[in-house]
Amino acid sequence: MEESQKPGRHQVVVIGSGFGGLFGTKALKRADVDVTVIARTSHHLFQPLLYQVATGILSEGEIAPSTREVLARQRNARVLLGEVTGIDLAARTVTSQVLGRATVTPYDSLIVAAGAGQSYFGHDEYADFAPGMKSIDDALELRARIFGAFELAELEAARGENVDSLLTFVVVGAGPTGVEMAGQIAELAHRTLQHDFRSINTKRARVIVVDAAGQVLPPFGAQLGARTKVALEKLGIEVLLGAMVTNVDENGIEVQYKDGRTEQIAAVTKIWAAGVQASSLTKTLSEQTGAPLDRSGRIRVNPDLTLPGYPEVFVVGDMIDLEHLPGVAQVAIQGAKYAAAEIKRRLGGKPPQKPFRYFDKGSLATISRFRAVALIGGLRLTGFVAWLLWLGVHIVYLTGFKNRVTALGHWAVSFVGRGRSERTATEQQLFGRQALERLDGGTAGLVSAPPDDGAAVAAAIAARRKELEEQALAEIRLTDSGERGQPEAAS
Repeated sequence: MEESQKPGRHQVVVIGSGFGGLFGTKALKRADVDVTVIARTSHHLFQPLLYQVATGILSEGEIAPSTREVLARQRNARVLLGEVTGIDLAARTVTSQVLGRATVTPYDSLIVAAGAGQSYFGHDEYADFAPGMKSIDDALELRARIFGAFELAELEAARGENVDSLLTFVVVGAGPTGVEMAGQIAELAHRTLQHDFRSINTKRARVIVVDAAGQVLPPFGAQLGARTKVALEKLGIEVLLGAMVTNVDENGIEVQYKDGRTEQIAAVTKIWAAGVQASSLTKTLSEQTGAPLDRSGRIRVNPDLTLPGYPEVFVVGDMIDLEHLPGVAQVAIQGAKYAAAEIKRRLGGKPPQKPFRYFDKGSLATISRFRAVALIGGLRLTGFVAWLLWLGVHIVYLTGFKNRVTALGHWAVSFVGRGRSERTATEQQLFGRQALERLDGGTAGLVSAPPDDGAAVAAAIAARRKELEEQALAEIRLTDSGERGQPEAAS
């Protein structure tokens, strides 16, 4: 019997395969427990590098290794694909679904690390025109939009049409994701693609960063924020601060300034990098525990990361409202390790740990090649030294040796040279999400409903077997009779 299938052992369910879910699971590797990871995707996503997938530097596989592959050697862990749709705290069960098929998984301890999604501040309709940056699907769609804009501009320019809106790229949000995205689009337009087109001059592309806040990179402080704004402007990026987005449509965006003045910006490609919303699972947890939610949907947890009245349930990462902790990877990693350690201490009869304390290892963000900003304790760095720090940290945390090697190779091609090895973009990437959203029942509408009972399964198998046998007999007859390739007899 597999180690992960031993009866009677303590059952730990981990929801999510991001930093919190993965590090929490790995921290339980030598514990006398069974761990079940339930996640809506089959990969672990290194989310800080999504913008490099969107701009053609890295492939999706380099930042999203298979969760099963990562945990293959951890014999007490198994992985289930499914979106968690329900948590019953009283019954200690988690319900997940994939393509209309439900699975109920019991637990003795639960680690909820479902992360956060993009927030459009009550205007979810903006997502159709300005994708966020929270998933591989987002990154691939944005890659298609960005590279597709240049291709369409080439066509329109050859006809003598105005292509200004096609060559205008608007990034909403001046946080780390927005700054990194804007910097790479500018590099792409001004450096990588400058010799690739004949009818357009890509160096004339406009890259605009819009934010309602009064400075760039607020979490990095005023000094680094001001330096970053100057660095962006040196790259030719327009930075519009104090500009609230009031409308987004197919043709562009509308912003309103503090003085009430509004401005229309015509742009085909928009990227939303402003605001996050905690997983909707916090709502069901709040309803069952009474724990309050903040404006971003994060749930108030006890100092030991558990829910009030449910010491066996830990919530970590972007989902928690505790001591104003930021929504960064290190909060999830440290919180998950803390939860795993507490589970092991309880099973070993040891006293509980002290309340969770986050150790801030610093913040990093790239501006362009060889240029970054770093905030580490009281140390504030910009330029090449900060970029080297960024490079080292991301190499360390990329999961898997082969991912590190290939990422280094692609960074060398992109930063030292001018190339981008991942420039493939398709119409499927561009329109697939919107097409699926129009289906009744989503992706489940593309597959057969799960059968109700064994008799239905047997009948379906028998019907399919008969169909395949008839096809095989027809193929044999065509070959043996010599009819294949011959004109059909007139009826």
